[in-house]
Amino acid sequence: MNSTRVVLPIVIGIDPGTARLGYGIIQDGERLAALAYGVVETAPHQPMEQRLLTLYQELDMLFTQYRPQALALEQLFFARNVTTALAVGQARGIALLVSAQHQVPVFEYKPAEIKQAIVGYGRAEKRQMQEMTRILLGLPDIPRPDDAADALAIALCHLQHARFTARVRNDV
Repeated sequence: MNSTRVVLPIVIGIDPGTARLGYGIIQDGERLAALAYGVVETAPHQPMEQRLLTLYQELDMLFTQYRPQALALEQLFFARNVTTALAVGQARGIALLVSAQHQVPVFEYKPAEIKQAIVGYGRAEKRQMQEMTRILLGLPDIPRPDDAADALAIALCHLQHARFTARVRNDV
């Protein structure tokens, strides 16, 4: 008997930052499952190149361990604080690099798209997002810290979009 092993899609969502980079890894199946979530933190006293190296090493380890089929990121928007925007951009660059090295496609979503996919309302508040993320993933508590909850929401958004796209393709 030749058994075929079904590989369920795994998505990693990343909420980039150089001080705290949130990640959330979700597996799609009969029920969505959070495989892992958390943050990679770097020390503010470290030189930026060391902080970026830490982000790279930790993300590479996550990609190697979980073998995601997609990376979901929030689209970069122009912030009023240029320093914050640059730091987020640097962390995004590391995520994109690791994704390219692992040959994982990248999908980007606007903040309103993420809120719409999770809550059904593009201007949802953070607390609403966190509670719906908890419910959709069947978690006992709201994921902490906020960066991890945001990363899970970004990954969920991608899976919602992927499911919808697959249904549309099948109907055509």
